[in-house]
Amino acid sequence: MSFKNLSLRKELLQAIEDKGYTEATPIQIQAIPMILRGEDLLAGAQTGTGKTAGFTLPLLQRLMEGHRGDVKGRKVRGLILAPTRELAAQITDSVMTYGKHLPLKAQAVFGGVNMQNQIKKLRQGADILIATPGRLLDLVSQKVVDLRHVEIFILDEADRMMDMGFIPDIRKIMAVMPQNRQNLLFSATFSKEIKQLAQSFLKAPQTIEIAPHNTPTDLVSQIVYPVDSRRKRELLSFLIRSQEWKQVLVFTRTKHAANRLAEQLRDDGIPADAIHGNKSQGARMSALRAFKSGSVRVLVATDIVSRGLDIDQLPHVVNFELPPVPEDYVHRIGRTGRAGNTGKAYSLVCIDERRMLSDIERLLKQKIPAEVISGYEPDPSIRAEPIRLGRRHYGPRPPSSQKKFHPKKGGRPQQPQHGKYRKEIRSR
Repeated sequence: MSFKNLSLRKELLQAIEDKGYTEATPIQIQAIPMILRGEDLLAGAQTGTGKTAGFTLPLLQRLMEGHRGDVKGRKVRGLILAPTRELAAQITDSVMTYGKHLPLKAQAVFGGVNMQNQIKKLRQGADILIATPGRLLDLVSQKVVDLRHVEIFILDEADRMMDMGFIPDIRKIMAVMPQNRQNLLFSATFSKEIKQLAQSFLKAPQTIEIAPHNTPTDLVSQIVYPVDSRRKRELLSFLIRSQEWKQVLVFTRTKHAANRLAEQLRDDGIPADAIHGNKSQGARMSALRAFKSGSVRVLVATDIVSRGLDIDQLPHVVNFELPPVPEDYVHRIGRTGRAGNTGKAYSLVCIDERRMLSDIERLLKQKIPAEVISGYEPDPSIRAEPIRLGRRHYGPRPPSSQKKFHPKKGGRPQQPQHGKYRKEIRSR
């Protein structure tokens, strides 16, 4: 369906045309009319489906209906909450891109950058505020931000918010907003907890679910390359060179691994940089800009930033290390195959990660094709060893002499359960 059939303002249609889009995606076709009617919405869509434009366009149109044109008296009428700095920045870019022909003003506030600069900009007024929960609460407590005039509240990546422990902060934020407002909740998955959260503040919501639970996009082809752990970096360099990959996003489990791999790739003569939670916001944005421009060929990232990365037409994603939380695999490979483009996801899997791979395939309800690269065949004599994740391990039990016993359970060895240390893993 053409955007022209969605009853959008001419200024928005012009911005869409400037962006080079003509046909709306399924999430946009369903969500835009509902939001324009003022209905609350519970929307589930896999990454790369165009959901950001799906709420940005009708948000801009609805706010224009009550816009008075008084620059000095701007009140925050639209609030968008995002779980990470990268996602907040991405949404801000989208709001500015689609709203460039409108007199509305948007501001972003998130951690990792100077708060005083943000306060200075906020005092100039904003119609739309895009924020991460922690920084927004700080600004609300300092009475820099007034949320008493919010008409439309959008909670993006609600499942990620829940994983990161932001729900109490979100409830505090909702408590200082007007009760009479439109609420939109977007989530990649519809878990029981997400539905309970939705019931707590959505009013008679319409429900949209574009893709089945935890299903990767059909536009992404997946393949597993079995390889010994010690030869992964060598294989990655070989693939990048032999297949002439110009832009590839690579995922590791930890910040240390990301830094080490980026350095090793640079030693191989491949321009690379790392992006993770320990990097300053300025360094993260600089690395992302260099990657998008092509001056950096490989960007190595951890899961903490996996959902906030929005790169147009990214062709390749590599799991250098599989994630211990299977759902994170879906979010990782969802960085490619976006907005109708095809993409490829590769996983370099050593024998230690066989259980992780099985968990991922069980979630996907499918086997991922495997291919052994000549010259990089796994050594059949190598046995699987536990993967250390903080103080825990994932994989085979350690030898009996190394087992650790729980003092209150009669000497029963503690068994790793990846769900219980989800936050520990993601903080890395």
